[in-house]
Amino acid sequence: MPLPTLVLLHGFPLDHTIWEPQLKGLSDVADVLAPDLRGFGTDDRPVPEIMTMEDYAADVKALLNENGLERVVLGGLSMGGYVALAFAEAWPERLAGLLLVNTRGTADGEEAQRGRKDTAQRALAGGVPVIARGMVPTLLSEATRGRHPELAAEVEALIAWQRPEAVAAAARGMALRPDRHAVLGSLDVPVLVITGEHDHLMPLSTSLALQAAAAGSHLAVVPGAGHLSNLEGPEAFNAAVRTFLAGI
Repeated sequence: MPLPTLVLLHGFPLDHTIWEPQLKGLSDVADVLAPDLRGFGTDDRPVPEIMTMEDYAADVKALLNENGLERVVLGGLSMGGYVALAFAEAWPERLAGLLLVNTRGTADGEEAQRGRKDTAQRALAGGVPVIARGMVPTLLSEATRGRHPELAAEVEALIAWQRPEAVAAAARGMALRPDRHAVLGSLDVPVLVITGEHDHLMPLSTSLALQAAAAGSHLAVVPGAGHLSNLEGPEAFNAAVRTFLAGI
């Protein structure tokens, strides 16, 4: 049997390189694709003032069409999960499975929306490196930062070199997303929710809400990990995904 195609969408404000442990570690069980979302990483397409999750999802659909991929297992971390849910709402027939990593299905409240707009303004006015320094402690658990200071430095550098206009457009777009728990209730494909034991950005309750919304879904918690569970605990993360893919 041909291997399933696993498409992995990165979080904010990162790029496809966060998926290196999966590109290498899951290559024997899936054809793994990890694109850069519009404006991030090596993607040099122009970005509008606002990139909605629906806009990114349309880009993902175009990528599948370009590669002749009818159905894929789609996964997304954090903002990538928002994009995956937008894709699932618009084109459920293109999914063979859904992987939601350190993400949530709820919309932003007023305070969070203000925070997104502030992030956009700071990226454009002060540069992304300032944002990078402040984000790393929220992305990686204290245990990870203590054991692997080199990983913290790599994540900070990765954020720092992203394009300010892409960061601003994504921040504004995230503020506009709706609640999509109902999308999970309508899906007829396997769903796996993964989170980190110490993810304070997306606490366990958000993952439990996703699991509850998707009948028959499974939840995996990566021990010791924070928000970037695929980087912080790649062995446990990949093991959960392997089991998930084996059932598709």
